[in-house]
Amino acid sequence: MLPFDLPPMMGCSVSPKWDGRNFVFGGQSTPVLEYSENFAGWSDDLTALHEQAVSGGGHPIDIASRGDALRQVKKRLPRDKAVIMEAGCSSGYLIRDLVKSFPEAVIIASDIVKAPLYRLAKDFPGVPVMRFDLLRCPLPDQSVDVLVMLNVLEHIEDDLGALRKVFNVLKPGGALVIEVPAFQGLYDAYDAQVRHFRRYSAAELYGKLTTAGFNVRRKSYLGLILFPAFVMVKLLGKCLPVGRNKSIVRERIGNTRGNPLVKWALEFESKFLSDVQLPFGIRVLATAVKPGAIPKDGLNG
Repeated sequence: MLPFDLPPMMGCSVSPKWDGRNFVFGGQSTPVLEYSENFAGWSDDLTALHEQAVSGGGHPIDIASRGDALRQVKKRLPRDKAVIMEAGCSSGYLIRDLVKSFPEAVIIASDIVKAPLYRLAKDFPGVPVMRFDLLRCPLPDQSVDVLVMLNVLEHIEDDLGALRKVFNVLKPGGALVIEVPAFQGLYDAYDAQVRHFRRYSAAELYGKLTTAGFNVRRKSYLGLILFPAFVMVKLLGKCLPVGRNKSIVRERIGNTRGNPLVKWALEFESKFLSDVQLPFGIRVLATAVKPGAIPKDGLNG
């Protein structure tokens, strides 16, 4: 059972109920509850292309990203049976890690893509999986303890509206763990092909989080050591026509996935610099908290 009620689906007056494996409503049963979609910033085809290139979520920067997110969730988790949601879960690599790391928590997976969510529901039958546009998030206000968004906000045109929606969904004292691509000046053909509306400066992200009502508790970057080489690649990419070819995503990811220097740099950073506020990098990191009372049993970590 979910610790809150969900709104009825369109055309049905009965609220969906989670029975531990499926959502049940109006005589129907489904492993994925579909409320709404918005393909302006992503698509199933892009998901398939990206995941074919990263081959099972094994790219070093994605591993480092998930590891950082798990550390932040642990620090902000108010209790064992808390509600953790990932917005933009795709095929669920972080969901897998969350389920393993926080077995007593209620883990909710959500995205706007369709096919990967049904695969995820099959692989993790005990995880409630929902499909919706974050701007139209159906979860009731003050229902989630920790919400994770990794490389999602840049795909949403109304990013401030999305942050305000997240703020409403979080409980008082709840936390948003967020990561976005860094530096708009590095926007190139790759960003255009993966449907980024923008890249972010740290000041812009922190400013929008504050405008949405959050207190920003953690500010940093991911990919400090790799940043000089990354800048060179991105500046070369800015010289390419946006529609040069459809394989740029596969090429860019494939060229770095098996690079031992990339792997070493990110492992070094994760091991020795994870608690340091880094001045620049490939991605901007933040942990933001909704003002309010912290649960009596306090925070872990």
